[in-house]
Amino acid sequence: MPSKNKARGNALERKIVKLAEAHGVDARRAWGSDGRSMGYTEDVDGIFNVDGEIWKWQAKKRVKIAEYIFPNGNVHIQIVEENRGKPHVVIALDDFLPLIK
Repeated sequence: MPSKNKARGNALERKIVKLAEAHGVDARRAWGSDGRSMGYTEDVDGIFNVDGEIWKWQAKKRVKIAEYIFPNGNVHIQIVEENRGKPHVVIALDDFLPLIK
């Protein structure tokens, strides 16, 4: 029997696939959350297939995420960057899926 954390991660991956499919985006989970089962690297948890273009994704479930990471009610996306890193965009999955469809 998998650990509770593994079960939570699997549930999140299933939720992502269901939400993507509800938006008309073809989505698949990697067996065992291991992208090697799909021909990718092990850190790939799943893919979105948009008109033959593959978007690889990894899901992380945490008890609490720092509030500053999330866009507030006045913006659509939040851009974060660590020192000497590159900028990353945080956007709600419900808002992201229509953009790639």
